[in-house]
Amino acid sequence: MKPRFFFLIFSLVTIEIFAQTPNYPTRWTLDNCIEYAKENNISINSLRLSKNSAQQDLLQAKDARYPNLNGTVSQGLFAVNGNNGLNITGAQSQSLGANSSMTIYHANYINNNEASKNLLVQMADLSVKESENNITLSITQAYLNILMNEENIVSLENVLKTTQTQLKQGNQLYTAGSLSKLNYLQIQSQVAQDQYNLTSAQNTLRTNIINLKQILQLPTQYDFQIVKPDSIIVDDQLKPLQDVQNLAETLRPEVKYGELNVENSNTNLKMAQASIQPTLSVVGNISTNYSNGNGNYFNQLGNNFYMPIGLSLGIPIYNNRIYKTQIEKSKIAIEQANLDLQNTKTALNQQIEQSYVNLQNALAQYDSATKQMDISKQSYDIVNAQMKIGSIDYVQLQQQRLLYIQSIQNYLQAKYTAVLNKQIYEFYAGNPINLK
Repeated sequence: MKPRFFFLIFSLVTIEIFAQTPNYPTRWTLDNCIEYAKENNISINSLRLSKNSAQQDLLQAKDARYPNLNGTVSQGLFAVNGNNGLNITGAQSQSLGANSSMTIYHANYINNNEASKNLLVQMADLSVKESENNITLSITQAYLNILMNEENIVSLENVLKTTQTQLKQGNQLYTAGSLSKLNYLQIQSQVAQDQYNLTSAQNTLRTNIINLKQILQLPTQYDFQIVKPDSIIVDDQLKPLQDVQNLAETLRPEVKYGELNVENSNTNLKMAQASIQPTLSVVGNISTNYSNGNGNYFNQLGNNFYMPIGLSLGIPIYNNRIYKTQIEKSKIAIEQANLDLQNTKTALNQQIEQSYVNLQNALAQYDSATKQMDISKQSYDIVNAQMKIGSIDYVQLQQQRLLYIQSIQNYLQAKYTAVLNKQIYEFYAGNPINLK
């Protein structure tokens, strides 16, 4: 009986642990990373909570147009004032009441307050989208860094295989007496250097994987693996700069946020101006009471029933310049909101222009780096062929090897820089990140 009991407990605990483990994909594509971050990033979810709070403020503002209602019930002892002063007789007393009021006129304050709260909800949603855009670009850059490191490792592995082959050939020549010890040691040094370069690249890859894991806020113990696309193509087609800037001003959440902020500031001015206007409200209350010893309970409640209903007019006369200050500060807020919007558009256009220039530079560097790598590869192949027949200048071999390795680094850097800048430039135009 006991083994079955412990097995049941173990099964329940195991099921609970697995139920609490997030359903991660086996291997992560760039789309997986972006969607996961949008749904689970702590900062983004915090902004979503701010949006939920703003929605509650909106619901409260909508209900402000309806009457309120409050009830009161009190229970106590009855006291009389006699010859001997105030005496508590011990007789119970009870009073019941309810009151209500509703604003009829307040210079459209209620409507403007609801409009303001609605704008704040939209602005909170735009803050979420802006944060999603920012993390999308961060993830894309980190993801491309990993792909670049992986491709670099493959290239360095190939270089290491070549130098290891050279070392075998050099060992044969050295044994046969056709190669000096100095040249043989130089080849050994090249192999050691290539092994170091490969190890360094592998360390960089691990660092970049950790960086992406931290952006995604994944657990430390999680084995994070990404999916390498079938191919990474450098697209040299450029949209006109002015077209992208126009699209960005229409689509980007930070611009829409600034526009809504201007609109909300104007609405706040209207609300501030309503503060110096009269307020007309309808008010009413009902009340009754009962005291022990003065008759039947329900008869007393009916006889003591009281229900006044009327209108209340509030007229602000002097308030130590509180409302006047609010109005003037609201006007200042409008000017500030317009300046913020102008600054947002200016900064955005500058960012897009810089992205456009970066992309042009990256494409030019990619074209040059491609040609440089092709030439270096051909030169390196020639000296390797000379190595096989024993006719080699080892200084030239070392130079060609270094040039070839450097050309690979330049090519990969230019390639992935061009891809990243193209994705950023297209993202400003409203196109999603897409490596396919």
